[in-house]
Amino acid sequence: MTPPDWRKSVVEYIRVEAQPEDKFGHQPRLYALASTIGEDMDYDDDVLFAAAWMHDLGVFMGHRPQDPAQLSQWDHVPYTIRMSRELLTGWGFPHEKLAGVAEAIGCHQAKDDPTTVEGMLLRNADILEQLGAIGILRAAVKVGRDTRYPNFSSILPVLNDAVNRLANKTRLIRSKTMAHARAEVLRSFLIAVHDEAGDMLH
Repeated sequence: MTPPDWRKSVVEYIRVEAQPEDKFGHQPRLYALASTIGEDMDYDDDVLFAAAWMHDLGVFMGHRPQDPAQLSQWDHVPYTIRMSRELLTGWGFPHEKLAGVAEAIGCHQAKDDPTTVEGMLLRNADILEQLGAIGILRAAVKVGRDTRYPNFSSILPVLNDAVNRLANKTRLIRSKTMAHARAEVLRSFLIAVHDEAGDMLH
């Protein structure tokens, strides 16, 4: 089945706007993860696809503030919801589903409590993306590029938080199983870092 034209527009837009470039892979992985978690569940795939691909628009360079002080206070979600509504409308996304996309994007973070199936799927998938080998890569790539993480030692608290807290935040059975496996990968990595570097990681 040929995907609707609006889906092509979403992918093409995010492919260009996802900057730095390594941020692009998060979107297709997130949609694939959410779809896997949602097997045998009743959800709107249009809403899930749009929300998964658009949910991080406000964290991309060119969309977020450049000033460090403003960036430290930046909440990308309201911006992302507003821009997603405008862009999706222009691409021919079904108008009656826009509210569902906004709800899923608005509740996609671990701290949130989604009220829709699509929101739950997106939130659980986003947690999984912070665990395992992918979680390690996504954290490590920020070293030296993000002012919050000047060296390798600065990302260890992020990874420790992921394995000790986030791994227990998933709420759906399939995502819990996947989170456990990914948490073990991350835990093994952190143990290896400690064994190899001790307090000399920097």
